[in-house]
Amino acid sequence: MEQQTGQIIKTIGEHGEEIFMKLVEIVTVDDKDYALLSVVQEDTLQNDDNDEEDELVIMRMIKNDDECTFEIIESDEEFNYVASAISESDEEEEE
Repeated sequence: MEQQTGQIIKTIGEHGEEIFMKLVEIVTVDDKDYALLSVVQEDTLQNDDNDEEDELVIMRMIKNDDECTFEIIESDEEFNYVASAISESDEEEEE
């Protein structure tokens, strides 16, 4: 899968508000793709100079033909498993 990080994704929050997120990384865990996203403010969408991510959001990616959709991971077990796999991968890269 082609990884195009830095893309801005617009989604709708729980209360109908628009939320903008920057795609930081796409990771694959157990043959499923997950997106690491960082929430950005609408007025800073063009600012790619900030490499520090305040808070990362992990969402499941579902690819249908040429489109991707993002789903919230509702299962605590799945979320913790994916977060642990990402953390272990990061630690291995640092060594």
